[in-house]
Amino acid sequence: MFYVQNKLTFARNLLLKKMKKVFILLLILIGSISHAQKLSFQYDSAGNQIVRQLCLSCSSKTSETPPKEVSELQNEDLKKFSPEDVISYYPNPVKEQLYLKWDLINNIKVVSINLYSLTGQLIKTFKNLENENSYVVSFYDLPDNVYSLNLVYSNGEQKPIKIIKK
Repeated sequence: MFYVQNKLTFARNLLLKKMKKVFILLLILIGSISHAQKLSFQYDSAGNQIVRQLCLSCSSKTSETPPKEVSELQNEDLKKFSPEDVISYYPNPVKEQLYLKWDLINNIKVVSINLYSLTGQLIKTFKNLENENSYVVSFYDLPDNVYSLNLVYSNGEQKPIKIIKK
């Protein structure tokens, strides 16, 4: 009986050692797989998410180019909702500053810009823009989130733009 009990103890210890090795290998495998994964998103010009992709073989480093300075912007850098739209903006998603540019149609001017949170809370208002055709909105002090930027025109109409702060 003592012999059988020793043999069972030996078999149990051997099994535990093998289980430890399998567990360590499993952790290493999971760690290497999760390190190589990357979830990427694509957005349309209005800031709506249109594609979400999981890439299992992508590197974790992003190859994002830093945003350009306002003085370096060219017309092809500016995004529009549609080709006939008169509002252009850059960049979206934004990190620090958002550059807005608009054209006047029928002498209708932008009088103010309101920045709202997702819950509809007014965060900032920029007034006295009647003589302007562009404006730089600072996002330095705002947390990463989705915001609604509303341009208010002299005829009372409003144009909302969804902006993503990263």
